[in-house]
Amino acid sequence: MSEGLKVAGLTGGLHSPGARFRVGQFVGPLRALGVDLRWRPAPVSSYPPRSRVLRPLWLPVSAAARLPSVASTWSADVTLLQRELVSTLATLEGLTRRPRVLDVDDAIWLRRGGVFAARIARGCDLVIAGNDHLADWFAGHCRQVMVLPTAVDTARFRPLHEHESPADDGPVVIGWSGTSSNLEFLVGVEAALARVFRERPNCRLAVCSNEPPRFTVLPADRVTFEPWRPTTEARFFRELDVGLMPLPDNDWTRGKCSYKMLLYLSSGVPVVVSPVGMNAAILAQDEVGLGAVGEDQWVASLLSLIDDAGLRRRMGGRGVSLVSTHYSVDALAPRLAGMLEEVARGRR
Repeated sequence: MSEGLKVAGLTGGLHSPGARFRVGQFVGPLRALGVDLRWRPAPVSSYPPRSRVLRPLWLPVSAAARLPSVASTWSADVTLLQRELVSTLATLEGLTRRPRVLDVDDAIWLRRGGVFAARIARGCDLVIAGNDHLADWFAGHCRQVMVLPTAVDTARFRPLHEHESPADDGPVVIGWSGTSSNLEFLVGVEAALARVFRERPNCRLAVCSNEPPRFTVLPADRVTFEPWRPTTEARFFRELDVGLMPLPDNDWTRGKCSYKMLLYLSSGVPVVVSPVGMNAAILAQDEVGLGAVGEDQWVASLLSLIDDAGLRRRMGGRGVSLVSTHYSVDALAPRLAGMLEEVARGRR
């Protein structure tokens, strides 16, 4: 691989999951591979404020704040755009230097009829998609599309050391982590969790998010809430016994890259998930957890893991191995470097 390839990586804000996990965490590993990735997170949120009164002002401010990073691409060999620069709009992407790469980890074409997504993709030389579902759609709008899962930093998201492992007869901690926009998915399995709580007094639910959940039937003394912080998120995952990822089955959720599921597994935590999209594909790779559809299956799956510490350990161990082999930064950084080198050479 040639030395000194310069890549300008334009992303959402510093704490945006896509910015952090699909670009930011690759800066060091890519440098070791001869790729100088210069990460340019958005200084102003690329997502509109909740207040509609503020949105007319937000749009020009958000776009203008990206101008310095857009200008920086002209001193780079490759421009890497992590999603659109301004949410659901095509704005300054065409002013960046080519070759231009679009990285996508959500079904963004479902917003505004997908016109902006198609326009941006047509102006790119490569689309890097987080899973096959995303790749299939973008293949209709860009000549070159490659799949790269969202990578896990296995040095951070790792299991507890053996001497720190909770006792088998202690309380079983079921956990969920995610942004508040996805809390509705967790609330969707509240009835199943309530049944589990009634049958097993030795378990509780831990939630980590930017906002607390609003349950209606779960007993408050069985639920703990931890505000999300980048400095404590890895510890939160390590302290779980079972990880949850419930999803409805629709076009948006089939575009999700199952990153929450991968973080559980990397931390040695077996999962109960909706077998939707990439979730189902990961479940098919190894015995790392259970899929559940409907309330009865969610209850049965959770009870089987709550009642069998040995099963939890076996599945957790398989999860660690699966992520290390197929989804870790160490495994995926060389693939990303190769994609950027290839587009820089102008080869298909």
